[in-house]
Amino acid sequence: MFRNVAELVEKAEKEQKLISDVMISQEMAWSELSYSEIYERMESQLDVMEQAVKRGIEENVTSVSGLTGGDAKKLHSHIQSGSSLSGGLMLDAVSKAMATNEVNAAMGTICATPTAGSAGVVPGTLFAVKERLEPTREQMVRYLFTSGAFGFVVANNSSISGAAGGCQAEVGSATGMAAAAIVEMAGGTPKQSAEAMAMALKNMLGLVCDPVAGLVEVPCVKRNAMGASNALVAADMALAGIESRIPCDEVIDAMYRIGETMPSALKETAEGGLAATPTGRKLQAEVLKTSSPSP
Repeated sequence: MFRNVAELVEKAEKEQKLISDVMISQEMAWSELSYSEIYERMESQLDVMEQAVKRGIEENVTSVSGLTGGDAKKLHSHIQSGSSLSGGLMLDAVSKAMATNEVNAAMGTICATPTAGSAGVVPGTLFAVKERLEPTREQMVRYLFTSGAFGFVVANNSSISGAAGGCQAEVGSATGMAAAAIVEMAGGTPKQSAEAMAMALKNMLGLVCDPVAGLVEVPCVKRNAMGASNALVAADMALAGIESRIPCDEVIDAMYRIGETMPSALKETAEGGLAATPTGRKLQAEVLKTSSPSP
């Protein structure tokens, strides 16, 4: 059993296991399910993620409100044009993260990782890195267990709720989870996964949750895009041997304390931030008008 990142890394190093192995063992102990049962459940989540990414990239997905849709497909076309500046792998992750969240906004099926509003970062990075690292199906499932291990720590020591801690708790947590998982898939050590998590999350601290019209669309979809790019950079830094000056558990604790002091207007209430801009209010009025039943 582990309660924080330090214990997670220590257990993995002491037993000479991957982070994903430690998480699987913990799930087996808690659920009293067999390895194959737990594995099959996670693989089914992988299938859901794969379908969401595929749909968001290939179809003209549009939300009921009309606020989001089609941007993942546009970016995918931009990558294929050969004129992109940011690099194929990174933009691939970004487009696939956006694809997932656009499917979510269109009432499609996604896997909350760790929430619906932050569901794009983990699959977006996974299916982009897949093209470079060519993992087995088992390694892809393990990617999700590694993400889950770090998400477990955040959920139990801080928050993964935008209403409680702002978007740092949602997209920020997802970004750290993805960074840690990328490192393991790329052959990094458990300690490097923790360093990647710390560096990714540090750069999301203070991120507010200010959904326009109270919907998980604007700016949520594009925040997942930025989270995916952040996760890739943090993973590369960790794999290069760069360490976070602030330990991962302390970064997670800092996120909790920031969330506690964050005004309620910036925690999923749609009363502040981008939701309170003139355009944000205008969009809210338009959405409410169209969604209201006719007299």
